Amino acid sequence: MRIVIGEGSCGIAAGAAKVRLAIEALLTEKEPFTLGSTGCIGMCYLEPIVDLYDGKTLLRRLVRVSPDDAEAIVNAARTGDLSLVDAITITAEDEEFLTKQTRIALRHCGVIDPTSLADYCDADGYKGLKKVLTTMTPEEVIEEIKISGLAGRGGAGFPTWFKWNAARQSAGEQKYLICNADEGDPGAFMDRAVIESDPHNLIEGMLIGAYAIGAKEMIVYVRAEYPLAIKHLEEAIRQAREANLLGENILGTGFSCDMRIKAGAGAFVCGEETALIESLEGKRGMPRLKPPFPAQKGYMDAPSNINNVETFANVSWIMQNGGAAFAAMGTENSKGTKVFALTGKIRKGGLVEIPMGKTLRDVIFGIGGGIKDGKQFKAVQMGGPSGGCIPAELLDTVIDYKALAATGAIMGSGGMVVMDEDTCMVGMAKFFLDFTALESCGKCVHCRIGTKRLQEILTRIVEGKGKDGDIELLEELCTAVKDGALCGLGQTAPNPVLTTIRYFRDEYEAHIYDKKCPTKECPALRTYTIIEDKCRGCTLCAKQCPAKAITGEVKRPHVINPDLCIRCDQCRKACKFGAIIMD
Repeated sequence: MRIVIGEGSCGIAAGAAKVRLAIEALLTEKEPFTLGSTGCIGMCYLEPIVDLYDGKTLLRRLVRVSPDDAEAIVNAARTGDLSLVDAITITAEDEEFLTKQTRIALRHCGVIDPTSLADYCDADGYKGLKKVLTTMTPEEVIEEIKISGLAGRGGAGFPTWFKWNAARQSAGEQKYLICNADEGDPGAFMDRAVIESDPHNLIEGMLIGAYAIGAKEMIVYVRAEYPLAIKHLEEAIRQAREANLLGENILGTGFSCDMRIKAGAGAFVCGEETALIESLEGKRGMPRLKPPFPAQKGYMDAPSNINNVETFANVSWIMQNGGAAFAAMGTENSKGTKVFALTGKIRKGGLVEIPMGKTLRDVIFGIGGGIKDGKQFKAVQMGGPSGGCIPAELLDTVIDYKALAATGAIMGSGGMVVMDEDTCMVGMAKFFLDFTALESCGKCVHCRIGTKRLQEILTRIVEGKGKDGDIELLEELCTAVKDGALCGLGQTAPNPVLTTIRYFRDEYEAHIYDKKCPTKECPALRTYTIIEDKCRGCTLCAKQCPAKAITGEVKRPHVINPDLCIRCDQCRKACKFGAIIMD
């Protein structure tokens, strides 16, 4: 038997390292089982997760494990009596989180040991590369990718084969294949999970791409905030070199190619490919004018191809199973599967991979289990801070590039932030504009100044200082920024504002004209009142008030001075009698 602990970043954050220490403390010199490690299986809401295996057969999946469960786990592994861990075994409902998915990019995540080349090879690893190097020409590889319909999973959805072909046909002896792992969307962690949990899959996919375009050097640009991903990728690169899967004359085929890692400083704009190239060259990350495109003149002025982690994570599967098998999944406009990071007010948060063509309802309610605490679904933010908010009435929207664009949102890299009835949509638009205004590189006026002006107007509205004409001014500015910005950051930054105005205009009007936040999320628009009949004069609220805005005698009703009240909500939370109401 094997005990396998999920030790991706989410598992470690939830306490997996403490679980490992507790199990190791109980081990003797000779045990009838081994202790192993794996990455993130995507069920982040159930971490820490421990799996019990017999060979490759999963016997039990144990969830929300604590160090106190270590003794039961060890005894179950020693005796084979799995009833000892019944209390922490996953439920049938939670198992549906995985069984309702179709996993290609994530097929090895949470299953194999990410630090073991042998584990990856046992799971058919590097078979796609061997097939390509021994039986296919670069042109045939590109044609297979074309048949698959694989589009770039980084956000724009540009056909992968077209970019590869453009780099292949560009003149130049030195060419570069670059992986964009600069995952900057708030709430997104797809790329991190793939690199942490299945780094050899990324290497194999990139090697196939390098062979196709004629590159001898590969670079993975990954943000420095992903230390575990970098550690696992460094180990995988070392193992691949030792196995002659990287370096000179790979597998004796005459193809030579090596890989290195560049840890980026974490600027959101470096997710744009030309800004990423600038950063790689040691310059400030700012977008270049196009054309020329990277395929003609990219890193070090040489032909370069850039795709993101998820794109490369599909390549080996396509080579092994054929482009037609990948194209059989999805819709006419969007082929294959897509990974989403499901976060926010959702019961089951984590990584989800589904075929294109499923609906938002399928993901949020079918896989994610619906909204926390019995609240009503209100909207979902698709495509990160540059995406759009899709309302409840469009919950049956099909997930593909064209259908999502029609709502005003974008596919993006795969962020899916769920909001419930208590979410202020004006505040949500401001939250994302705060981010994009801060992350603007400042190169072009429309983005540098336009996002700042949008941020200022939204701030004024949520502070109760909105005025007639602000909605129209927001719409005018959004159009100007979208039309005039140099790169994708500025061109899509207005999306949260435009979609929230489009679908939740009444909330903007309530903020501006009624000076009220319908969800009561905006502190400046709250008013607090003490109900005289309910107040017992216990003085608890007055003691909790940092502004000394509450006065009154013991055992007598208290009052709140609205001029002194800073709307921190501490008084209402402290009151045991429900005497303080918030409007």
